[in-house]
Amino acid sequence: MFEDKSKNKLYIGNLEYTTSEEEIAQAFSEKGINVKEVRIIKDKFSGRSKGFGFAEVESEDKIQEAISAMDGQDLKGRKIRVSQAKERQPRRDRGDNRDFRPRRPGPRSF
Repeated sequence: MFEDKSKNKLYIGNLEYTTSEEEIAQAFSEKGINVKEVRIIKDKFSGRSKGFGFAEVESEDKIQEAISAMDGQDLKGRKIRVSQAKERQPRRDRGDNRDFRPRRPGPRSF
């Protein structure tokens, strides 16, 4: 069957903007936590870090161990926040029509 990967994911917040994925993985490994993957979320236009990211650990059992070892720890001069990642909620339909053309009342003639 398919494993729900969100159960093994950590949210890592309050990151310094120049922090790399390798630095995060190194910080976790120094505390004895092996992370499979680290991903820093970046702005799609500038490419700059948004100051948070996610890490995937080996198993659900390691989540609490990682949180207690890393939450509040100093990384590049900032106390990072570490918690279990929550499932991403679907975005609501904003109800606006993204067509951006003004609507004319009545039937259209071309």
